[in-house]
Amino acid sequence: MSNLFQTYGRWEIEPASAAGCWMTDINGKEYLDFTSGIGVCNLGHRPKNVQDAVLQQLDHFWHVSNLFANSNQEKAATALAQGAGMDLVFFSNSGAEANEGAIKLARKATGRTKIITFLNSFHGRTFATMSATGQEKIKHGYGPMLETFVYVPYNDIEAVKSVMGDDVAAIMLEVVQGEGGIHVGDQQFFKDVENLCKQYGALLVIDEIQTGLGRTGKPFAFQHFGLQPDIVTSAKGLGSGFPIGAVIGKKDLGTHFGPGSHGSTFGGNPVSIAAAIATMDTIFQEEFLIEVNEKGQYLQNQLKEKLGKLPIVNDIRGLGLIIGIECNFSVAPLLAELRNNGLIVLQAGEKVIRLLPPLTATVAEMDEAVKCLATFMKKVAESTVKA
Repeated sequence: MSNLFQTYGRWEIEPASAAGCWMTDINGKEYLDFTSGIGVCNLGHRPKNVQDAVLQQLDHFWHVSNLFANSNQEKAATALAQGAGMDLVFFSNSGAEANEGAIKLARKATGRTKIITFLNSFHGRTFATMSATGQEKIKHGYGPMLETFVYVPYNDIEAVKSVMGDDVAAIMLEVVQGEGGIHVGDQQFFKDVENLCKQYGALLVIDEIQTGLGRTGKPFAFQHFGLQPDIVTSAKGLGSGFPIGAVIGKKDLGTHFGPGSHGSTFGGNPVSIAAAIATMDTIFQEEFLIEVNEKGQYLQNQLKEKLGKLPIVNDIRGLGLIIGIECNFSVAPLLAELRNNGLIVLQAGEKVIRLLPPLTATVAEMDEAVKCLATFMKKVAESTVKA
């Protein structure tokens, strides 16, 4: 009997070690890991520069509290703000906490409570972020949600207009809906949403928990679309596996998050901050991001060439190195078969295979993943035809 709450449908793999794109289990079996810890290990497992930075910090101190000045927090905030083209940063422990902070800040800054989010969105599992999420399955069994969220179809500006008004504090969206099936928003939709926010004095909040930190080939995914959000949230890839999240905002919001207005005991922990600085030192380099764009295009092209004509594949879509393969069947059994054969990938809903390879994956590693996918998806296609 386990003493753990059974909140996770755990796989049959127990890791023993990991480096780069590869993981080895306790039985010595190796796996090509195209999950990146669900978009966390953007530089792969145990990148040396991050490990060195963490070890150096461990020799100084691990925790003192946010009552003390912290020059490394300032350094990390500067890098993050500059990467997003914004001004101010609040550090938390996770993406859900970052989104919780963004919701609080938007309500406090505007004096309004209504927030528009989108069907199939995912923003976290705290009560406010669960309320913000446009998926009923996330909320099942928890009773009434916060009443100030309104959900509309993604990429549907008329639906947004139908609920927009002077009572709206913010529109909160993902540039790529990750958990919702790897859906990329439309350029015109985003610009229309941004203009609506300006027209009504609402804030534009962009959730970059999964898409930020180079995942799409830009520091943040919204930068592909020329958007100017008021608040951006970040986590996952920010710490290369060490727990950290961030609320990034424009300078005019600073007066609304003053002393005592918000806080976090462990937010901006010195060890996580050291990891974040080292991570950003690599990911925010222009040459690195150019390579991510090239890799993302290469991987999508290979997937379309090798899988696109299979009758079981409806679509292959994504941005940079967040890619979804939409199938016409439940993909869970296929993912188990792939794991048995050394490739680890994710789901995004019942019928979408989600690929989140490390941004450092090589062409050879991408080719190996595509080959494995093609082998077993062709078997599924053949068995479907026979049936």
